[in-house]
Amino acid sequence: MQRTSINWLAVELKVCADHVSAVSDALIDHGALSVDVSDAEAGTAQEASIFDESGEYIEAAFGINRLVALFAAPVDVSGEVKRAFMAAGLSDIPEYTISEIPEQNWVKLTQQQFSPIRISNRLWIVPSWHALPNPGAINIVLDPGLAFGTGSHPSTRLCLDWLDKNILPGCSVIDYGCGSGVLAITAAKLGAGNVRGVDIDPQAVILSRSNAKRNGVRAEFSGADERAPAAADIVMANILANPLKVLAPLLAKLTLPGGQLVLSGVLPQQVPDVAEAYRAWFIIDPPVMEEGWARLRGIRMK
Repeated sequence: MQRTSINWLAVELKVCADHVSAVSDALIDHGALSVDVSDAEAGTAQEASIFDESGEYIEAAFGINRLVALFAAPVDVSGEVKRAFMAAGLSDIPEYTISEIPEQNWVKLTQQQFSPIRISNRLWIVPSWHALPNPGAINIVLDPGLAFGTGSHPSTRLCLDWLDKNILPGCSVIDYGCGSGVLAITAAKLGAGNVRGVDIDPQAVILSRSNAKRNGVRAEFSGADERAPAAADIVMANILANPLKVLAPLLAKLTLPGGQLVLSGVLPQQVPDVAEAYRAWFIIDPPVMEEGWARLRGIRMK
């Protein structure tokens, strides 16, 4: 039997917040092709959020960080890890594991993680490489690229479900933080009139335009640093709690009197603070929950 070629070696270890930046940089300096940092306590009661309220970059870390450093094989991984810790000024090296990663069809592997998603009897989100599971439905054909918004995350599904039940023909919609454009494109396919998307990431804007063209819908996409769109009947923002609080005055300005605001990307414990940030302009409904995430809806006061 022919042995699968080993192309990479992955080193996994845990590092505290005080040392994660220095260790990550040192691993890169000593041959690591990449270093992935995640919360070692994700999925537990100690899981942490490190997103900045301003939306600007800050040097932040989880309490206990899980680092996975990727090296090209063959290499003396143990030696490189030891030298990296010495360079970071640390004498104690935590326990770590080394795993072999064979060559794979990474594109195919990534595509297998994104299957068609049924939102309702009439609405599906379908990756561009899949056949339509229900040709008679409203199908949003999507290439997620590197942007957020495949329809698989609960916060996105909460927004898609709301759109499916509430879009009125000809209404105007703004998707603020559009990612892949999935919400804006869905709104357009469900009958919205003037649809616009905004994102801070230029690549997300490019991808959203491509996905809109793929679906044959008219929707405009622009960067957050460009001229703000005119106010709309519906404003959606599926981002994160702290940026949502910072954006409250802007999103209020973008919502027409009597219009609706839909916010998602909020954890249950963050709901009171996010809702309070918008009460000066909106009447806020009780949240709708799905799989540990919340959606808020507000009506713009006149």
